[in-house]
Amino acid sequence: MELGPRDRLSQAFVHEVEKGRTIESPYGPIVHLDLRHLGEKLIDTKLPMVRELCLKYERIDPVKELIPVRPVVHYMMGGVHTDINGATPIEGLFAAGETACVSINGANRLGSNSLAECLVFGARAGKAAAEYATSAKQPPPVLMRQADDEVRRLDQMRSADRGTEQIAGIREEMQSTMEDSAGIFRSGDSLSKGVDQLAQLQQRLQRVQLYDETRAFNTELVAALELANMLDVAETILQSALQREESRGAHQRTDFTARDDTRFLNHALAYRESDGATRIERSPVTITRWPPGERVYGR
Repeated sequence: MELGPRDRLSQAFVHEVEKGRTIESPYGPIVHLDLRHLGEKLIDTKLPMVRELCLKYERIDPVKELIPVRPVVHYMMGGVHTDINGATPIEGLFAAGETACVSINGANRLGSNSLAECLVFGARAGKAAAEYATSAKQPPPVLMRQADDEVRRLDQMRSADRGTEQIAGIREEMQSTMEDSAGIFRSGDSLSKGVDQLAQLQQRLQRVQLYDETRAFNTELVAALELANMLDVAETILQSALQREESRGAHQRTDFTARDDTRFLNHALAYRESDGATRIERSPVTITRWPPGERVYGR
């Protein structure tokens, strides 16, 4: 089973949790991965990094001991909407790699696609961005306005006596909210609850107290900015998942268990309204050679 598709393996883990057949740990329920039968020589030859990580971070030797495992977020299958040259809908802004959605992944990540995203589309985006930069007479006004907004946001976050909230506390609650509401299995109720909880965390973020007031190498400020971005991405995930009333790939809803190509064979694009609300629009999927078929294994 451990060699099965990642989403199916994660779903099996949840079923084991529900049956009470997992082990509690400080990081949540776990199961054990047993590599001991492979022997030291084969592990060092084929899985040297696995052994190194276990020894360095958990002080576990997989040659002799069991490895605790549980599902985690591994890869983004969405991202900033781009064309095949990495151009986004915002003039002058280009994206490539895991942060971008050029649509070479579907509802599940395809193995080794990260290499194509970096090498193929990274090269295309870099070339297109260079051509744009050499031909553009001045930065697009929208980018200049965004730059000014970011300067104001940074100054506001540096200001003293903003409140008493701590970065770590909000981040931990965000992590718990996402795992509970949009984990391996989702439902309309869990997603709606998560949206409300994230809205509260967004409000608390405005009251975060930063103790480092320096302007250079301010890692506390970087952590606060990262948290703000993660909350935005988290809200985008929840709002998109809430409106996608079907199950497809890594998106599994217990209240809509079937795939629905009639309504949802499309991309969900999230936009931030002026009042802070999230607007979801749809973009069609272009089918060229192979239409989506039923997902089956073992045939």
